Amino acid sequence: MKQKRLVVLGGGESGVGAAILGKEKGMDVFLSDYGTIPERYRRQLDSEGIAWEEGGHTESLILDADEVVKSPGIPPTAPIMQRIAAKNIPVISEIELAGRYTDAKMVCITGSNGKTTTTLLTYHILKNAGLNVGLAGNVGKSLALQVAREHHDVYVIELSSFQLENMYDFKANIAVLMNITPDHLDRYDYKMQNYINAKFRIINNLTADDAFIFWQDDPVIQAQLRQLSTEAAMYPFAEHCEEGTRAYLDAEDELVINTPGHHLDMPRADLALNGLHNLYNSMAAGLSASLLDIKKDDIRQALSDFAGVEHRLEYVDTVDGVRYINDSKATNVNSCWYALESMPPEGVVLILGGKDKGNDYSEILPLVTAKVKAIVAMGKDNAKIIDYFTGKVPVIRDTHSLQEAIDACAGCATAGDTVLLSPCCASFDLFKSYEDRGEQFKNAVRSLKK
Repeated sequence: MKQKRLVVLGGGESGVGAAILGKEKGMDVFLSDYGTIPERYRRQLDSEGIAWEEGGHTESLILDADEVVKSPGIPPTAPIMQRIAAKNIPVISEIELAGRYTDAKMVCITGSNGKTTTTLLTYHILKNAGLNVGLAGNVGKSLALQVAREHHDVYVIELSSFQLENMYDFKANIAVLMNITPDHLDRYDYKMQNYINAKFRIINNLTADDAFIFWQDDPVIQAQLRQLSTEAAMYPFAEHCEEGTRAYLDAEDELVINTPGHHLDMPRADLALNGLHNLYNSMAAGLSASLLDIKKDDIRQALSDFAGVEHRLEYVDTVDGVRYINDSKATNVNSCWYALESMPPEGVVLILGGKDKGNDYSEILPLVTAKVKAIVAMGKDNAKIIDYFTGKVPVIRDTHSLQEAIDACAGCATAGDTVLLSPCCASFDLFKSYEDRGEQFKNAVRSLKK
């Protein structure tokens, strides 16, 4: 029998994990990266005896594949993907590959905003309750690598729309959809429905034994559910109790979670995470944990002691009476809305800018006009931001580096104000990633005290 040839495109965490799992399962594996593979992954591939290349794609070594695992970041419009499609070679994601080789329970979380916090919070609850749980997807280690080497009973997986695109037979046991707002529209031909369709792939293959957790008040989710059906049990959450709501706030401002055989309540004030968006994150994580039969006391404890997520509404420091908040992970407009919603009623200096993904800033305008005293635009090209907000906020500054932006903020802010980095945009014009942007921001803030 001919050995199956698996080609992996992308030499990051996802791709290297897929390559190792493929090799473990007896496949002839080749990994190709158009860019540069980080040194630690090159060493890992060499130690596993996996052939690889970087700095380009050798088509003769790729187009003889029986199957291709594609890194989520590679768009289907990339030339190599077009050639693969022309040869009708099946293309899957690393998550799809990993799912074939484990019977572990899968808690899968997606959404335009809140998915990272909800994923880490869910993992925190399950791990502290003593479950043999793995963390994967956009956070944690490669799911494929863990399936190959670690064998957990439950995986908590953060899934982007890019990952969901190439998942077909994979099935969640608990599927969580936090919300859907415009994001990555440049990837989806600027058609919102294409993005919605990608997100809703999370409910593919759900059975009557599975659960679908979602935000009940999201109009996009509700509209899509009127067109789709799923056998899964529905567990909607909302700020207030409506028909069918499974997690909500009661009249005494207590978080209530109801699942079959389980009823949990705890004061909202006891939650570790503040803000309406984090209330929803806590509801989704609490519902997932309840459905996995985690004890109520364990859920309450974990919801009250979770430390939060780096680069998401992260307090950095107070300098000359001005609070600095790092929300670099806010790469879309709706995420910035949640950040502004949790800010004080006035005195906010807001840093916006980066690689625009088809942003519509009208969503945040009411909060901006109510709370923001100055906008500091930080990017290579700030024209869209400046054009939109001119005349709508008292002060706008046009800056083209982090240091320029920090200097502008220090000039606009006075004691009692808050400087909020919540850019609404991707980071790739000036930074390597949103993490790089957040780290540089934190370092620049701390250097103000020197």
